[in-house]
Amino acid sequence: MNMATTRGMTQYLTYKLADEVFAFDIAKVREVLDFTAITKVPRTPDFMRGVINLRGSVVPVVDMKLKFGMPMTERNVNTCVIIVEVNVDGSTTVLGALADSVQEVIDLEPEHIEPAPRIGSAVYHDFVLGMGKRDNRFVMILDLDKVFSAREIAAAQATRDEGETLAA
Repeated sequence: MNMATTRGMTQYLTYKLADEVFAFDIAKVREVLDFTAITKVPRTPDFMRGVINLRGSVVPVVDMKLKFGMPMTERNVNTCVIIVEVNVDGSTTVLGALADSVQEVIDLEPEHIEPAPRIGSAVYHDFVLGMGKRDNRFVMILDLDKVFSAREIAAAQATRDEGETLAA
């Protein structure tokens, strides 16, 4: 068993959307890719930017900024796609999460994570695991399995299937 687990410490991959820092549990992250060509798939939600070819597999790409009501992610030298696994209703889906930049992998102990703030929205509270304290700033730790609804995951799977059809 590794030392981080025995002490209750968890590793998180931090990334930026605009000026805010967010994090995913590193166990949900498969890899980080440089921005690559995204093939748009018709009739998908706005935040579903399209699909990419990941070593022969079609992977739907979600613009996390659009998902959170921010302006669309613009491509620059730091723009990346974080390949993650999302579990909803017992089904695992691989998605690409488009981000402005990846920051670092950090270790956080439970005492450095504050509960998610109550802002009046149960939806917001559902997918925010907590606020990690790091270098006098907060890192919003997201629960990937709750960021997307079952309907949105079904749309991602349909986007992947449509992308496979377009590629054939």
